[in-house]
Amino acid sequence: MITKLLFTCLSICLGVYGMSACVTKPVQAVDNSRQITPILLIVPDTKTATPSPQPTQYHTPTPIAQILPPDPVPVTFMAEDGTELHGYYYPAAVNPAPLVVLMHWAGDDMSAWYEVAVWLQNRGVKNPFTNPGDPQKFRWWDPSWFPVIPADNSYGVFIFTFRGCSSFATGCVKFDSTGWLKDAKAAMVAARGLDRVDPNNIVAIGSSIGGDGAADGCLYLHELYPGACRGVLSLSPDSYLEIKYDKVIDELGQADPPISAWCLAAPFQFDACKRAEKTGNAAYASYEIPNGQHGTSMLRPGLNPLPMQLILDFLDETVK
Repeated sequence: MITKLLFTCLSICLGVYGMSACVTKPVQAVDNSRQITPILLIVPDTKTATPSPQPTQYHTPTPIAQILPPDPVPVTFMAEDGTELHGYYYPAAVNPAPLVVLMHWAGDDMSAWYEVAVWLQNRGVKNPFTNPGDPQKFRWWDPSWFPVIPADNSYGVFIFTFRGCSSFATGCVKFDSTGWLKDAKAAMVAARGLDRVDPNNIVAIGSSIGGDGAADGCLYLHELYPGACRGVLSLSPDSYLEIKYDKVIDELGQADPPISAWCLAAPFQFDACKRAEKTGNAAYASYEIPNGQHGTSMLRPGLNPLPMQLILDFLDETVK
C-alpha cells in the first residue's frame, strides 16, 4: 500500500512539474498510524544546450607590396608629334614609390644622370653603365663625394634623352626648343604610368634646358592630373623652351596648394631666379651658388650651399 502511494505521488509530481525538483508531503497511512518519512526526490533541471553555429571567419591575408629589382628598366615612349624617345626607369625600394624625373642639359644625354640616378634610388647598387666622361674632371660622375641619403629613403628615378642629343662627346646637335618642350611633357606623362610609381607623388629636376623642361613638364602634368606633380628643382633655367620661366613659376604658384619650385644658379645666371621671385609663388625658393658654373657643372663638391644637398632638402620638403 505504501509503495503504491509513493508511486502515485511521484507520478503526479513529475507530471505536473516535469523534470524539476519534487518534494513529497507527509501522508498518513490508512491502515495504521505510522507516519511516512518525507521523501526528497531531486532531479536536475539540466538541458543539453546545442551550441549555436559560429560564423566561419575568413582572414584576408595582407598583400605584400611587391618591390621591383633595382636594375634599370628600358623605357620607350612617344612625344605628341610621334617622335620616339628612350629612357631608363630605376625602381625604388618602396611600393608605391615617389618618382624623380631627371632632365639633362644640352651638353649631354641622359648619361649625365647615371650616377645621380643610382644615388637617389639608394638601393646599394652601382651604376651599371659606362660614364662617358672623366669622373675626376666632371664630378657628377664621381659618387664618392655625394651626400649620404638616409637608409630608409629611396626614390624611383626616370631619366631620358631629349631628341637629337647624344652623350658627352657630342651633346645635342641642334637647339630644338619646340621639340624639347614636347619631349619634357611626354616624359612627365610617361613617368606617371611607370610600374610601382605613386602617380600623385612625382617631382622633376633638370639642368639648363632640362631645368626649363622640368618646370614646363611639371606644369603640364599638373594641368592634366592636378596634384600629380609635387615640385620642380631647376639648375640654371633661363626660358630655353619657348615658355618664360617666371611665367611657369607663377602658374605653379596658382595651384592649390602652390607647387614647390626651387631655382639654383651661379651669380652670372641668377637673373632668371630673381625674376621668378617676383611672381609671388609662396612655394618658390631661389639659391645663388657662389663659384657655381652652368647647369650640371654645379654638381661638384666644395660649393656652399651645396647643390647636391639642396636636392635632398628639396625632396624632403616636397615628396610624401
